[in-house]
Amino acid sequence: MRIAIDASRTTVKRVTGTEHYARQLIKALIAHNEQLSSPHQLTLYFRDAPDEELFPKSSHVQEVVIPMRRMWTHIRLAAAIWQTRPDITFVPAHTLPFFFPGKAAVTVHDLGYKYFPQAHTRKQRLYLDATTAYSARRARIVFADSIATAKDLQKHYGISREKIHVVYPGVATPTVNDFEVVKKRYKLPERYFLFIGTLQPRKNIQRLVQAYRLWQQNTSAADIGLVLAGGKGWLYDEQWVGGMPNVHLIGYVDEADKGALYQNAVALVFPSLYEGFGFPVVEAMHCGTPVLASKTSSLPELVGEAGLLVNPLDIQDIAENMARLTSDAALRQSLQQKGYGQAQRFTWARAAQAVFQAFGQA
Repeated sequence: MRIAIDASRTTVKRVTGTEHYARQLIKALIAHNEQLSSPHQLTLYFRDAPDEELFPKSSHVQEVVIPMRRMWTHIRLAAAIWQTRPDITFVPAHTLPFFFPGKAAVTVHDLGYKYFPQAHTRKQRLYLDATTAYSARRARIVFADSIATAKDLQKHYGISREKIHVVYPGVATPTVNDFEVVKKRYKLPERYFLFIGTLQPRKNIQRLVQAYRLWQQNTSAADIGLVLAGGKGWLYDEQWVGGMPNVHLIGYVDEADKGALYQNAVALVFPSLYEGFGFPVVEAMHCGTPVLASKTSSLPELVGEAGLLVNPLDIQDIAENMARLTSDAALRQSLQQKGYGQAQRFTWARAAQAVFQAFGQA
């Protein structure tokens, strides 16, 4: 097959979930393709020139840079597809070009804008709704990051379950740097609960801080801090954290420092209200860090029996399970061991194999 891939999200400077997904999946697709007895021809389309070492070089991979600042997908990528007529076009994000020939595959990561419309401007919300609906209907194959997202696509857009393929992203074991260096860089306390993610309403930061305060009031281990790692997102409210002792906002964290942050945390606390796929949950399990997460959206799929699941709307429930994690050594050890096993389910090699199988079916 001749496969065109939108690689435009892989060259951004500050990598978030969607960009990380595109980078890692494309790398895995290239690696898996090289192992096939009859490799496919992959053409990667970029808006900006990639670093020389971004993707492995191969005679079966062509890199094409077509610069344009705005409407790149709908004008430049579409024109390239009209010109080359690939067997299938794959966009590892929500948006296919509006007009282009042939079969297509698209990844829909989540429908968070349906559940938290206030987290987007009206223009952003209308664009996301229109392009996701169009892309999911236009594509021959829709990849969903979780069963939860697959159900959302059926519910909100009437997408046939037969064309949706649930392909879990891979989650690599984070690199673990010297903790003392990381601790000094981010001014971390000796012991801490850890949250990683953009600080925005759907991450449930306000209730997490309130649960932490409630836990503090009923524990003898109140020296354990709460570290909130991540940039301040849309509708962040200073009052969520204002005046709370031992809560540390450390901002955006370099990828190279995440492993040490996870590994030295008492637990990852991730009572998010909605996740299409929660990378921090699996990264923490890779590092042997106990996980507390919400029993909503995709998180129960990811955690399985390897973590504590809570009602994200119940501050008491979150606080009580934080207490369990600090007081029950046997529980912590059990979750650590189960977490190592659970994390092995999520590999990019497995994701790439599933994607190629779906391409073949199309």
